[in-house]
Amino acid sequence: MRSLCKVQAGVIYTEEEVEHSVRIVLANVESSLSKGSFAWGEPPDMEVWSAPLYDYKSLRGLSTSRNQFLKDKLSMAAPVASPTFPALSVESYTGSLPTLEELKVFLEESRTTQDNWVNIKSMSARSILKANLNRNNVKSNVTLTVDNGGNVEDITPNAGSTGRKIMDSMFASESSLQVRGGTDLTLDALAAYLKYLEGTGKANWQELHDKVRFAETRDGASFYTLFGAAIQLGVISRRRVYHETIQYERDRNAGFLSPFGYSTPTVTSAVDAICSLEWYRLLALKSQVCIEATYPLNFWRWKGYLIQYTSVGREGPAVLLVHGFGASLQHFRDNIGSIADEGHRVWAITLLGFGRSEKPNVDYSELLWSELLRDFIVDVVREPVHLVGNSIGGYICAIAAGLWPSLANSLILLNSAGSVVPSYSFIPLSKEGRTLWLSGLQARLLLLFLRSRAGGILKEYYPTRTERVDKPLVDEIIRASYDPGAKTVIESIFNFNLSIPLNFLFDSFGGEILVIQGMKDPLTKSESFVSMLREHCSNVHIRELDAGHAPHDEVPDEVNSVLCEWMKMKETELKSALEKSSAI
Repeated sequence: MRSLCKVQAGVIYTEEEVEHSVRIVLANVESSLSKGSFAWGEPPDMEVWSAPLYDYKSLRGLSTSRNQFLKDKLSMAAPVASPTFPALSVESYTGSLPTLEELKVFLEESRTTQDNWVNIKSMSARSILKANLNRNNVKSNVTLTVDNGGNVEDITPNAGSTGRKIMDSMFASESSLQVRGGTDLTLDALAAYLKYLEGTGKANWQELHDKVRFAETRDGASFYTLFGAAIQLGVISRRRVYHETIQYERDRNAGFLSPFGYSTPTVTSAVDAICSLEWYRLLALKSQVCIEATYPLNFWRWKGYLIQYTSVGREGPAVLLVHGFGASLQHFRDNIGSIADEGHRVWAITLLGFGRSEKPNVDYSELLWSELLRDFIVDVVREPVHLVGNSIGGYICAIAAGLWPSLANSLILLNSAGSVVPSYSFIPLSKEGRTLWLSGLQARLLLLFLRSRAGGILKEYYPTRTERVDKPLVDEIIRASYDPGAKTVIESIFNFNLSIPLNFLFDSFGGEILVIQGMKDPLTKSESFVSMLREHCSNVHIRELDAGHAPHDEVPDEVNSVLCEWMKMKETELKSALEKSSAI
């Protein structure tokens, strides 16, 4: 505020934001300004600055169907030259930049109790799983590297290291895979990336070319790995990347753009990544001006990706709802409000790769999604939750509870994926690697099939109430199937590894578990599954319902009643335990 007074600012410009927490900060700043007193008169105005890739008139008029959006053929906006600001004739002491040590001291002193949870995020799900296997003397197909203290190390090789120091390097370190520096350096790095197939005599360009090979874990994945951070930080705009990339393609082909695709993999990778980033940003922005649900739809950035979520209820214990494969948080349409009305704060998340959350070009796995849940609980909810998951979402919840027990007050599974393995002595873990080309072909065919049969397939999963498979449910699933990256998510089906036994995860969690099982599930032999749970799992309570694979949506009233009854009982037990511990 003091700086505003010195320069007598009339307008404050801010970029259009989609992340909920940042929008809250901007709203608070605007509110504070409106209440402030300024010697020169009226408070400064807040002007929102936006630089969309597509030239559109109104967000409300944009289609949320990617298929229809492409048919509309909107023109691309050209990049704008950076403005030159006049020098201020005001003497203002800007201070000095704090040192790294001063920042560390500040962060340590300002850390709250909840911030101690940040340490939970310091180790990957894979490493914790390896440690648990090692602790329980369970063999696996992976090598367990143990340090002198008996801990399993999360050793990641310096995949990006070229083994030599490069003058004028475009990277912060030899092992880094992220381009760092200002706009000019990033533009030079982009030029080097686009000309990957042409070779180079420049040492720093050759370094980038070497790193492209490390970053290309999937076809087209290298662009975002190298330039994602620079784009998110605004070092280089999506407009500029698109313009430079298309200009290079034209120069390479005598001014011609082929309707059959681009001439190099790097051009394809850059254009696909930029258009994908812009699409999900538009979806998020549109959700802020077009309210399509009975609850607020917010967005949170996880590792740079936009994740959709909602939060309903102002008091009571926290509940986190996690959907199954192909669905989104809207699958809990008749659970969110009802559970909140019973005195709970309800959170529901759309997992990375589904619904209106971003679908980046990454390797999707159960462990990746479990880390997403962990970070969401730590960074957004900021307290332990009752974890509720359906289908693959239930399996992911079980992994999260098993690897980070302190994050879950209880675990509730709704027709969960996964299996019970008696007397497990060997647990194979999936190996990270490139996806086979056959998976891509299978994914394309499966997408075509699902789009044509979505309604009929869903009705098989709702055997007692097929009328619940309504148009909004089917339309959203089909809409999401056209989103950029949908095929990549479908590919993950062919690489899923549900080999971690549920009873191993339950034992690792150590808490109470409720299993709500629709006994007419066409995907699961429910009678056998329930029998195995009763025989081999302790601390598991089972409720059998006359429903299919998605009981929470097929018979929501029954499920809501069971959930609320369970959570009320667990909260009473937790309160009693806390009172006893404080009395000791």
